[in-house]
Amino acid sequence: MTNVLDNSQAQLKSNPVVLDLLLLLIAVFLVSLDPIFTRLSENELGPNATVFNRELIASVIFLFWQGIKVLLDSKSKDLSAKKDSEPITITTLLILLAVVIFGEVCLVTWAVSLTQTTVASSNLLHNLPSVFAVLGGWLFLGQRFDRKFILGMTIALCGVIVVGIEDLQISPENFVGDAWALFSAIVYAGYFLTIEKLRSQFSALTISLWYCILSSIILLPVVLFFENQLFPTSLLGWVDVISLSILCQVIASVIFIYQLKQFSSAFVSLFMLLQPIITAILAWFIFQEQLTVLNCIAYAIVLVGIYLAQSGEVVKSGEVVKN
Repeated sequence: MTNVLDNSQAQLKSNPVVLDLLLLLIAVFLVSLDPIFTRLSENELGPNATVFNRELIASVIFLFWQGIKVLLDSKSKDLSAKKDSEPITITTLLILLAVVIFGEVCLVTWAVSLTQTTVASSNLLHNLPSVFAVLGGWLFLGQRFDRKFILGMTIALCGVIVVGIEDLQISPENFVGDAWALFSAIVYAGYFLTIEKLRSQFSALTISLWYCILSSIILLPVVLFFENQLFPTSLLGWVDVISLSILCQVIASVIFIYQLKQFSSAFVSLFMLLQPIITAILAWFIFQEQLTVLNCIAYAIVLVGIYLAQSGEVVKSGEVVKN
């Protein structure tokens, strides 16, 4: 048994791509819990208050984490700490502001959609940023994609559309919620593209810390003006927002930001297409939303598409990046 574990660890160390993909898969699973905890939290809080609490709790965690890191770096004189000491320009501040705006608009509009339509429909539309990420990467980042990547992305998108065929119904009751979810997908792609710019200059921890702090400051007056309740009043409500913050905001976001230095934003957002599969299963178990044979077939299609895209190539800033 010991030999098996040693061999597995040796394989992970010798093949960092496998480890990167494993971390990405873990992050996708954690983000899959996002709509579940958000829906549960909205039994007690409004959409803006839910997002505010997740960002505030994450800010405290990241601030504590950053403090420990500074102490360790000051003792060990870690050279990597110099990366965050580069001069901050107006352009950098504008990009950071764009990241905050994209991120918060995405989270709030998605939270609103979850109050007006089903988890399956909202999550399906919210997780279609790969189309917009590919377009944005081509327009603004100079990225180009080979045929295998495009084919894989197309197959995966078709699979996700099939997942929502039975659940996605345009009607007066859920049309507004579906529209908010689709809009959140558009700004989600903008979040990926802008944060990829910051990732070349700052660490994942630094970006997450300032993102959460600025987001909390911006959302506080919005919650106080538009909603009646700022914090949860029950133990279950606190459990929901704390779980949402730690699992979906802290752990998952740090992994995603780190992986944006290993993979392109288009591939990361494409990999996120696994999220509706996991969330659909969780929604079926928790909220009794139906899961049909057609959905299961679509899951296999998504996996095939992701495999093809992962084996393709992305030309990123003149350099070929193998996914």
